[in-house]
Amino acid sequence: MDKYEKVFELAKRRGFLWNSFELYGGSRGFYDYGPLGSTLKRRIEQVWREFYVIQEGHMEIECPTIGIEDVFIASGHVGGFSDPLCECKKCGEAFRADHLVENVMNAAGTLSAEQLTQVIKEKGITCPECGGEFNDAYEFNLMFKTTIGPGTGRQGYLRPETAQGMFVDFQRLSRFYRDKLPFGAVQIGKSYRNEIAPRQGVIRLREFTQAECEIFVDPRNKKHPNFERFAGRELVLYSQAAQEAGEPVRMTVREAVEKGVIAHEVLGYNIALTNEFLTKVGIDPARLRFRQHLKDEMAHYAIDCWDAEIETDRFGWVEIVGIADRTDYDLSAHARVSKTELYVYVEYDEPKMVTRFTVKPNMGKLGPIFKGKAKVVADALKQLSEAELSQAEIKVTVDGEEVTVSSDMVEFAEETVKVSGENVVPHVIEPSYGIDRIFYGTMEHAFEEENVAQKAAESGLKGSGEEGEEGPAVEAGGEAEGEAEEETRLVMRFSSAVAPVQVAVLPLLTRKELSDPAKDIVGKLREKNLLAAYDDSGTIGRRYRRNDEIGTPYSVTVDYDTLEDKTVTIRDRDSMRQVRAPVEGIENLLYELIYRGRSFESAGKPFNF
Repeated sequence: MDKYEKVFELAKRRGFLWNSFELYGGSRGFYDYGPLGSTLKRRIEQVWREFYVIQEGHMEIECPTIGIEDVFIASGHVGGFSDPLCECKKCGEAFRADHLVENVMNAAGTLSAEQLTQVIKEKGITCPECGGEFNDAYEFNLMFKTTIGPGTGRQGYLRPETAQGMFVDFQRLSRFYRDKLPFGAVQIGKSYRNEIAPRQGVIRLREFTQAECEIFVDPRNKKHPNFERFAGRELVLYSQAAQEAGEPVRMTVREAVEKGVIAHEVLGYNIALTNEFLTKVGIDPARLRFRQHLKDEMAHYAIDCWDAEIETDRFGWVEIVGIADRTDYDLSAHARVSKTELYVYVEYDEPKMVTRFTVKPNMGKLGPIFKGKAKVVADALKQLSEAELSQAEIKVTVDGEEVTVSSDMVEFAEETVKVSGENVVPHVIEPSYGIDRIFYGTMEHAFEEENVAQKAAESGLKGSGEEGEEGPAVEAGGEAEGEAEEETRLVMRFSSAVAPVQVAVLPLLTRKELSDPAKDIVGKLREKNLLAAYDDSGTIGRRYRRNDEIGTPYSVTVDYDTLEDKTVTIRDRDSMRQVRAPVEGIENLLYELIYRGRSFESAGKPFNF
């Protein structure tokens, strides 16, 4: 059993992840988040909000998960959002054609369906399920179609990303931010992609959660006002040059921007911010890198794009975040399809004298001839060059139809005028997070198996049981089940910032004189907004193990000494050490341990029995 299987076994057993529709046999590409999984996921999302909404000041919006067709025509999803599909002639199983050939060639993702078909035939690639031959590959659009309204209704789609809602709302957002660049908006929500063959757990889902930020910046100035915050931060960068050399490099953000490895400061800042977030929620820095898209895989709208990738046990390096400079592609595309100009008026520090080419259609002549289309024709004329307007008969395309305009219907000239500002179509910097993939990465990187006796020795603990727990164990009726010295302990080393249970409160025995003060402590912790759980089922050793498995950072044990001296035992998950601390103020102490970085050694008097 590899680590992936061990993580999923624990996830299903302890209520992190369950197969959706399990009662009816399930369906690939869908998972339910159980009580602990849902809490872990929400806490990851909340940390993301703390980074992007509170710290960065990018306000959150919420848009429908169903969009009308026009939106996705403009975005390019209707015409180009597809994967190459290949079906087995024998068993009918469907596969990504590029995935079938990636083991026999590089850059499989850049090949067309026709090229992939040729490679599959030449290399004799057969169905992994039954060994059958494949039909020709073809492009399969990944969007889920739906109908809006009764009857034939209006064509719609489940959104394949959250980003488009923020682009469509650009005018409203611009007014909200008083037309001052840069500004940003964020959205966390569901997206949908009809994946061909999702076989990688929550790495590839048909319904998934994205957290995206669209930062609208002035294309003439891509310096970041807070760049120095991360300028000296060293990152593992797998740049285009590093990929050719076959080895990532360590480089500060400042070095990367100055050397042109990262295109500009705003992009560099957001790559570093991504690094900060991922390590905060528990991604192992030693298994995190930033890979730059190669030239042949760079999206047509991007001038630079980096993926945050994490190393996984089964799937190797997996993308979990993409950070791209999308230029003005999105706003220009929506402006073109909606026939609405999308820009921000930027005032100059001082007015300038500017010579510009102006086009003045004669509406008095255009109106009688083109009637209701006169304005559209006039707008089309304004887009033409001087050379095009100098022709005796001027050709323009209106609603897909070419029309001819005589030269006497339009005037053009160069004129010098004083201008106070200009209309700017912002560029967009987009950090796009796959929350489900981050969730899995957090779980795998937190998962650890260790020998209890060895760990106790490393931590300087004494006794025959775990960290010298003979005292509570004996009082509870003998050595706790599963507390043998050679026992392997499963522990999820979640960051305190995202652990689904932050504190477990455990009465040593299920007796009223112990359970009542334990429940009082739970109440105090919850008033402090700490996620606390009360657990009185089984021996104390078993309860420690249960909480290790779900990643609870601290356990508080109430015993008979508590009744006498008003102190409790606090146990640290990672070191298995214990300290004795007063009940009075226990909620503040644990809050400092979880959120203020207080050292465990300073929390109380060492307690080793």
